[in-house]
Amino acid sequence: MSERGFYKSSLKSVALIGNYLPRRCGIATFTSDLLRGLSLEAPDTSFWAIAMNDIPEGYPYPSEVRFEVRQRELIDYTLASDFLNMNNVDIVNLQHEYGIFGGDCGSNIINLLSNLRMPVVTTLHTVLEQPSDEQKEVLISIAKLSNRLVVMSEHAKEILKKVFGIPYEKIVMIHHGIPDVPFVDPNYYKDQFGVEGRRVILTFGLLSPNKGIEYMIDAMPEIVKRFPDCVYIILGATHPHVKKEHGESYRIFLQRKARELGVENHLIFHNRFVELKELCEFLGAADIYVTPYLNKQQIVSGTLAYSLGAGKAVISTPYWYAEEMLADGRGRIVSFRDSKALAENVINLFSNEVERHSMRKRAYIYCRNMIWKEVSRRYLDVFEEVRSEMEGKAKPVFKTKTLEKTLFDLPQPKLDHLLRLTDDVGILQHAKYIIPDRFHGYCTDDNARALIAVLMAQEFVAEEDLLIELMCKYLSFLHYAFNEKNGRFRNFMNYERKWLDEKGSDDSYARAIWALGATVGLSKFENIAGYALTLFKKSLSAALEFKYYHPISFSIIGIQEYLKRFGGDSEARRARELLASKLKELYHIHSSDDWQWVSDKVTWGSGKVAQALIMAGQWIPDNEMMEIGLKILEWLMKHQTDNVNKYFAPVGNNGWFEKNSVKARFDQQPIEALSMIEACREAYNVTREEKWISFARLCIEWFLGRNDANAPLYDYITGGCCDGLMASGINQNQGAESTLCWLISLFNMRKMLNLQIKSKADEKVEVLTQAG
Repeated sequence: MSERGFYKSSLKSVALIGNYLPRRCGIATFTSDLLRGLSLEAPDTSFWAIAMNDIPEGYPYPSEVRFEVRQRELIDYTLASDFLNMNNVDIVNLQHEYGIFGGDCGSNIINLLSNLRMPVVTTLHTVLEQPSDEQKEVLISIAKLSNRLVVMSEHAKEILKKVFGIPYEKIVMIHHGIPDVPFVDPNYYKDQFGVEGRRVILTFGLLSPNKGIEYMIDAMPEIVKRFPDCVYIILGATHPHVKKEHGESYRIFLQRKARELGVENHLIFHNRFVELKELCEFLGAADIYVTPYLNKQQIVSGTLAYSLGAGKAVISTPYWYAEEMLADGRGRIVSFRDSKALAENVINLFSNEVERHSMRKRAYIYCRNMIWKEVSRRYLDVFEEVRSEMEGKAKPVFKTKTLEKTLFDLPQPKLDHLLRLTDDVGILQHAKYIIPDRFHGYCTDDNARALIAVLMAQEFVAEEDLLIELMCKYLSFLHYAFNEKNGRFRNFMNYERKWLDEKGSDDSYARAIWALGATVGLSKFENIAGYALTLFKKSLSAALEFKYYHPISFSIIGIQEYLKRFGGDSEARRARELLASKLKELYHIHSSDDWQWVSDKVTWGSGKVAQALIMAGQWIPDNEMMEIGLKILEWLMKHQTDNVNKYFAPVGNNGWFEKNSVKARFDQQPIEALSMIEACREAYNVTREEKWISFARLCIEWFLGRNDANAPLYDYITGGCCDGLMASGINQNQGAESTLCWLISLFNMRKMLNLQIKSKADEKVEVLTQAG
């Protein structure tokens, strides 16, 4: 303690990572409040924030936010770690919640933590007793990369020990911080909210269906019958993510319920996000605070902490945090979904003023060590402790990464040309330069590719509404393309919306299966996945008749995407094995020591064969099949690399590559670069060998100008891709196939590089584990 009464800290700079106001969520409020509290207690230390953005444009942050990370952009996590290292930060405090970081279960944050050279203290806002395998893996990795884990309840400590195997000595319990407000009579604030002389029940927080507010509304008729002056205030805007997906349906449902029960005059909705000062005044006006939440496993609740700290009489359902905080007479616990018990306890507390005020006082006194001043000092103690522990250890040397070792800067996904080619029917096949060519109409091939592209975009593009609209268009096209009479997909439709065939090629049929399987496996929206599921099941049986390697490969990949979601589907598993065995048989028929292929001619999209064999071999499992796929891919790499200049030179379609002959150099097509990138991603996923990353990089750079023409096919201005590389130069038309091949290549490359970085982070975690 210094002479001025401030905390005497040895730390020069501390960075907090998390959401930050004015982003509207509980973690943003917590991070902002904690940073403010730390700054007040240790003014000689610089406290600042790295903010997570869930929208591309970010938010109008205050000056204490010095760096922003786009949630879906893994490269931003790498840059953030570099920024922290170069700014010589003493301590990093991470606010962890799975949903605020990109990657599977928020795994992107592991990349940031694994590159830091300073101690890390992680505050856990969610601790799950029954995590998925992925959630468990992510949290264990974060724990190994953190010097301390801060939890906000004793129950969370027990879960971390029992479920995640984290030792107690690494865990610190620090209460959720609360504002320091006086213990006042609720009547003091009621007049400013128009409820003077009324009994006030309050629930506040971002509105979402898991809040259980409908059960409190069901309790209101009984309460109003006994206390006609009672009013229930529901304070808070609808959660932004809930509003985006469901609009105000939950709020409307609550309001309709109140009218049906005849208590609409006893409910007040304040549909807004309130600042701290106004929130404290609302809390001050409440006689009883209610949290009727439905999730037993809620390990912390800022709203409950705030209400107890304001000295409110609290009634709650028995979620974990409430059971702990309301023990010893600090509140009342009622069963989940029990409106009768809610009514009885509210009536009882309103009828017993002595008990209600005693409960208020017990809660208020208990929470004095939870005010931000005390919580901030506890954090500062932990920061000093881990800093002291690190001083005796060798400090990692920070080196700026060379271009070869870091994630090279891929172009940002740009859907402009995709949208230009798409109308209310689907995506048009061709373009003259960048102008959509209506004379050639539409095809199932390209609408299937387009559906795959927007499914993959979910991980990298924030415009969710746009992606949903595009998925619906392309999926609707595939549905209309399915000919119920013969059980096949049509392929070509003219601009007048008339089908030009009754049965398309096997290739187009198989691409549709691929897209439908991918929709089931990748779509975040149940109604879209469900729509695709029905069509996928209808189309699967015909795929078993395929004889040629392209449709067989597409079908295997589509089935595998489907099985990611429904891995127990025996019919799909049998279909995958049957089709994969056909590819394996083709390989044994046509291959030799110097010809590692499934036919006597290599044509377009050859990487799909390797991808399908590696994928099927891994999951059937069949090690021989997987090894064949890797051999084919290695052979294709060898024959499609310019050995002098070391760039990708795919087989050209002006003659292809026949056995005992020389491969055609031109015309080179984007579809070959895409198929090789997809195969390399699958190979890296299985082997973790860096050569697959290196070759995939050559393929993506082919689009960007590292090719025979030394000219880019990708157009940074339009977001489109030129149709091919000819002996005379670039074909300037930017049709659907080439543009979609570029987009899917870009998304695959990003996913592969994300996986590479995660693997590096896992290696560091493993080293730390072995070091004890």
